[in-house]
Amino acid sequence: MLKIGLTGGIASGKSAAAEVFAGLGVPVIDADVIARERVAPGSEALAEIVCAFGPEMLTPAGELDRPRLRRRVFADAEARARLEAILHPRIREALLARLETLDAPYVVLVIPLLVEAGWQDLVDRVLVIDAPEALQRERLMRRDGLSAAEAEAMLAAQADRATRCAAADDRVVNDGSLDDLRADIEKLHGHYLALAGAGRTGPSAR
Repeated sequence: MLKIGLTGGIASGKSAAAEVFAGLGVPVIDADVIARERVAPGSEALAEIVCAFGPEMLTPAGELDRPRLRRRVFADAEARARLEAILHPRIREALLARLETLDAPYVVLVIPLLVEAGWQDLVDRVLVIDAPEALQRERLMRRDGLSAAEAEAMLAAQADRATRCAAADDRVVNDGSLDDLRADIEKLHGHYLALAGAGRTGPSAR
C-alpha cells in the first residue's frame, strides 16, 4: 500500500486537502485526530500534560484546554519539546497500528509536523500543501482570532517554507479557491493510483 504523507504549514489548507482525498474514497489517518483522542479525560497522556504544565491546562469540565496549551507551547520552545515528548511516541504508535488495519491502493497520513519530527520514514511520498506565509498569517488570524504577533510566533515555531518544500515529492500551492485545490488533489489522486498500481513511487507529478 502506497503511503502518502500530507503535511504543510499551519493554515496552509491541509484539512481541506485531506477532505478532498477522503471524498475520493481514500483512507485518511490524521495525526491531529489521534492526538485529540490520546488526551481525552482520564488518559495517561492528559495526566502527564497536567503534571508537566499544571492544572490550569484543564477546562472546568476536566478536558484539555487546547487554546491555552497552544499559546503556552508556541511561546516557549522548551515547553513545546516537553509536549512533543509526551505526544509524539503515542501518535506514531497509533499511526502504525491503524495502517495495519487498512487495505487500499494508497493511504494519506496527515502529519502536520512530519518534517519537523523527521517522520519521513513512515511514508513513501511527501505531499506538501503550500501557501505564501502572508496568506497563512491572514488565514490564521481570521480563523483563530489571533493577533499578528501570535500568528507570527506560530509560524516561526514550524519549519520554514523552503525547508518544508525541499522535503516534498509533490507540492500543491493552495493560494486560490477550494475548487482550484480540489482540481489539484484530483490530479494527484489519479497519479497516486497509477503509482500504487505500478508498485513504485516514480517521479513527482508536479
